[in-house]
Amino acid sequence: MYNVVLLMPEHPGNVGNIARTCVLTESRLHLVRPFKFNLSDKYLKKAGIDYWDKVDLVIHDSLEEFLSYLDGKNFYLVETPSKQKYTDINFKDGDFLIFGREKEGIDSNLLERYQDKIITIPMTKKLNRSLNLANSVSIVVYEALRQVDFNF
Repeated sequence: MYNVVLLMPEHPGNVGNIARTCVLTESRLHLVRPFKFNLSDKYLKKAGIDYWDKVDLVIHDSLEEFLSYLDGKNFYLVETPSKQKYTDINFKDGDFLIFGREKEGIDSNLLERYQDKIITIPMTKKLNRSLNLANSVSIVVYEALRQVDFNF
């Protein structure tokens, strides 16, 4: 099982879509507070459809609490400034795939602290934009699953 981590997510629709992906890939979803919505948000429920009650969900009250929880576990920070592509990684069962906020990404202090753990999804530099968060999660999770021959 893989662990999908959303650091301080902002958009309930993205979280709902990611929750659905997690259910269908048997991945655990970790949400790190604060987030800008509550878990009863109608957009969250709408995007998650009837999957929301099936989500293997862990809520962390702060980044510090999550980092303490993460101690000793293998993880990757998925962010744009990296030479290491997500396809360069040999993912293992239990890995944590950490994604930042929709607008700001992962905090620069965290990126600096764990430079060797940053992986990226290659994309054109013609636009100063990134993929949607839910799409990014799907890309990385499905690569990790492909490597284990989709062994759920």
